[in-house]
Amino acid sequence: MEEETKFIKLKKFNMFMGILHLIQGALMLVLSNDFTLPVTRSYLKAAAGSGIGGGMPQLIQANVVLFDVWIGPLVASFLFISGIAHLLISTVLFDKYKVGLIRGQNRFRWYEYAVSSSVMIVVISMLVGITDIGTLMLAFFLNMMMILFGLIMEVVNEKRGKLYWAPFWFGCIAGAIPWVVIFIWLFGAGGDGGGPPTFVYYIFLSMGVFFNTFALNMWLQYAKKGKWADYLYGERMYIILSLVAKSLLAWQVFAGTLRPA
Repeated sequence: MEEETKFIKLKKFNMFMGILHLIQGALMLVLSNDFTLPVTRSYLKAAAGSGIGGGMPQLIQANVVLFDVWIGPLVASFLFISGIAHLLISTVLFDKYKVGLIRGQNRFRWYEYAVSSSVMIVVISMLVGITDIGTLMLAFFLNMMMILFGLIMEVVNEKRGKLYWAPFWFGCIAGAIPWVVIFIWLFGAGGDGGGPPTFVYYIFLSMGVFFNTFALNMWLQYAKKGKWADYLYGERMYIILSLVAKSLLAWQVFAGTLRPA
């Protein structure tokens, strides 16, 4: 009976969180201005006039703007993705959600994070000045791989006596690479008054902390430390961390670039 009560509370909690995410996503769409950032493609080409007469051509870098991204809807998208996922698992998918939790798994969480948190890393990357489409794609899919390693961690350790930690550590490596690249762009752009505005540094620091806290939550869950010995406690922590991280990123971006003039 106590276990069933926990699931009922978790169902209501997910529904509440879903509504909260959707409200924030709608506000982001309604209140945001039309701020955009470019997505570019870089390549090498021969400089005009070089290589004439058999000489060695001089290669120079060319940049082409492929399209502009409207940041308000992009930020709203990860809030909507999370909100819809919470509503689905608290309604039509609840029975499957419950069965998974009993087995120590939540596949729906990982599927949602694989998309929503990868959009988040793209937003952060663009704000520090990364515009190349190839680099943005790598950031998106490396982050996605990190999340899917989390799914593998749960699947391979079901009913396993000795924990198999390899997926956890592989995920940490995959997830760290985009942050290293962002760090290089962010702190390599300073000097002589250069670099992004101050709020971008706050985003980097706050989101860096939160992304690592998800890994800490998984470690505590599998190490069965304190309250984390109960898988459902770790599940609630994932939900809270997700809301706080997405809300914090969304409203920091809004305050920095999206609020109406």
